[in-house]
Amino acid sequence: MTLRLSLACTMSDRTRPILEGRVTIPGIELNQVPCEPEDMFRRALNEKDFQVTELSMGSHITTTARGDAAYTAIPVFLSRAFRHSAIYIRTDRGIRTAADLAGRTIGIPEYQQTAALWVRGFLREHYGVDTRGIAWRTGQERIAITLPPGHNVQPLGKPLEAALEAGEIDAFIGPRPPACYLNRSASVDRLYPDYMREEISWHQASGFFPIMHCVAIRKDVAEQHPEVPLALFRAFTQARDLALHDLKQVNFLRVALPWIAVAAEEQAKLMGGDPWPYGFQRNRDEVAAMIRYALADGLVTNPIQPEDLFHPSVYQEVA
Repeated sequence: MTLRLSLACTMSDRTRPILEGRVTIPGIELNQVPCEPEDMFRRALNEKDFQVTELSMGSHITTTARGDAAYTAIPVFLSRAFRHSAIYIRTDRGIRTAADLAGRTIGIPEYQQTAALWVRGFLREHYGVDTRGIAWRTGQERIAITLPPGHNVQPLGKPLEAALEAGEIDAFIGPRPPACYLNRSASVDRLYPDYMREEISWHQASGFFPIMHCVAIRKDVAEQHPEVPLALFRAFTQARDLALHDLKQVNFLRVALPWIAVAAEEQAKLMGGDPWPYGFQRNRDEVAAMIRYALADGLVTNPIQPEDLFHPSVYQEVA
């Protein structure tokens, strides 16, 4: 009997082998639901639409800590990204360094958004910025959040990019560049124009490659079919291995960049030989840091352990 499960995830080199059938799971058929992350997370968190889904780690930490998570995760991290590049500033406000963000008004799409969680975390712990002294102005949260006193977080009530262009906020943090930066229609630039250099320096200090999204299984599915989390973990690990293998092929370039193999080799060396680690034990310290950030942000009021976020069947798996 074949178990058919809906799968919502973004198409990438890490997921394409599964979505296109290069990697199969004995006894399980995954039916893809095309989605972009924002819509996918909203539907998963509010409607519980998918049996297996890519999920925001920030939202997963928040819902797990407050006890209303519909999903449990496996330590497959489909999206990771350094986020120094995500900080955009008004260049007419005297902001030159991270320290100059203290006391400012900063727009973020959502307070719980994982990119914003990471930026607040490294601003606080690496650059010494008092993030509680910042006025955070948000768009629309995908799930309702309630913060303890002492956090200056309010909906802006208008499009964040328009507010940045008009100078109504001092900075913006977001995973996509704002239009006024791309078309140079306002006095806006990145806080770190040479962001790769800053991200490498921070990576060498922290050891982290920021986790953005995990793979999550709806709890009712995991309870009825306890073999599914481990089977999914192994399949997604195989898909990642194929993606990394493809980067190294020089007889026929699988990626439309002339020196991709050189870049892959250099970056793997820079990051300890494995640029995209899966597995719980290998990522436990990084997940613990994310929980620590969420506690400082007020998103988590009852401390949890990294183990609480993941299905126990995958704790010891090595990828």
